[in-house]
Amino acid sequence: MAASDTTTTAPPEVLVPEEVGQRSRLAIAFRALGHRNFQYFFSGQMISLIGTWMQTIGEAWLVYRLTHSGFLLGAVAFVGRFPIFLFAPLGGIVADRWNRRLVVIATQASSMILAFILAALTLTHRVTVWEVMVLAALLGIVNAFDIPARQTFLMDMVGRSDLMNAIALNSSMFNGARVLGPAVAGVLVASIGEGWCFFANAVSYIAVIIGLLLMKVTPPPHEESTATPLERIMEGFRFVYHTTPIFALLLLIGLISLVAMPYTVLMPIFADKILHGNARTLGALMGATGVGAFLGAFTLALRTGLQGLSRVVALSCASFGAALILFSFSRSFYLSVILLVPVGYSMMLQMACSNTLIQSMAPDRLRGRVMSAYSMMFMGMAPLGAMYGGALAERIGAPWTVAIGGFGSLIGAAIFWHYVPQIRAEARRLIEAQQRASEARQQTVAAHR
Repeated sequence: MAASDTTTTAPPEVLVPEEVGQRSRLAIAFRALGHRNFQYFFSGQMISLIGTWMQTIGEAWLVYRLTHSGFLLGAVAFVGRFPIFLFAPLGGIVADRWNRRLVVIATQASSMILAFILAALTLTHRVTVWEVMVLAALLGIVNAFDIPARQTFLMDMVGRSDLMNAIALNSSMFNGARVLGPAVAGVLVASIGEGWCFFANAVSYIAVIIGLLLMKVTPPPHEESTATPLERIMEGFRFVYHTTPIFALLLLIGLISLVAMPYTVLMPIFADKILHGNARTLGALMGATGVGAFLGAFTLALRTGLQGLSRVVALSCASFGAALILFSFSRSFYLSVILLVPVGYSMMLQMACSNTLIQSMAPDRLRGRVMSAYSMMFMGMAPLGAMYGGALAERIGAPWTVAIGGFGSLIGAAIFWHYVPQIRAEARRLIEAQQRASEARQQTVAAHR
């Protein structure tokens, strides 16, 4: 019996090296899922984000079907995101002062209610563009509080050591949903209308709220302060302005959001006028971007350190611009889909690397306010870009508008690359300082236990 057992059961050391390597790479890629709280967050968000992308595609097609106007597509995107630029500083204060889990529960519940209202208006055939704009603006206000709280909440769930992996997995989940959500939305819009996409999105929020309620997270300590809200906002802005690596990253994000990201707003025009398709075409284009973005986020998940991320930011920004230029000149559906994969890959790699670096350099007491500045540049500048993109597309056409954004990305990447050697040393110093501070707090907590 012993001999039989020996011949049928291979000891661990006999495993093929390639198999060991595959297992270790998978363990590295999914290490943040070792935290139970992040497991709850990941599973709930995975369902909810599919609904979010369904609503994004359904809303864009609804506005375009009602108006056939590139300008109004940009206008709806503007009113949906500009509140983030206005209210994100307040959202940063809330993220620094309040229990972030409760804040995220409140924002997700609010988003669910707004989705139900939009679904009801659309399914009863009472919806107008102006009602879509009002609901989009309200959702933008909610997101101004949700984004800083949700981004900083990642560190509360997994700690500083697994933060980069959590950001990467969160981005992978977001963009995996971008693949499935638009595809499902394209079928639903073409067959039964946009209203059911909005209803499905509203229902999907239940999953993420349940996941948040199941978590057991110890809120980080918040320093007591007698400063006014305005003084606290200005403290965050001063830190960002005087911290050269963070300021440079945010400037690059703001530039890309302003001149290049409007390509997403113009996708219905490419689907209809350029490629002569329908809602399914739009879903396929957005899904291709999602495939690329998913791969970009997974690439980051395989990394184990922060070294070289600033160079990755510059190179991914440049490849994003180049791929956008090529896409703008494509008149073939299949070629357009292929080109949107590197567009999504490069965009996500740049944004996720920037997010990781900024959070790693920011002190815990200011992280909410620093991430509110990130929200302002990433999401808040996008509405200005959407308005610019929509208006410019009316004059010179969507292809040339997207090409101009691609050239802007190339210029921004070149400037950032030039300054990388100067900001790298300060970035390393800030990251090491925050790591030491985090270790000191952990030792203090352990000593009190």
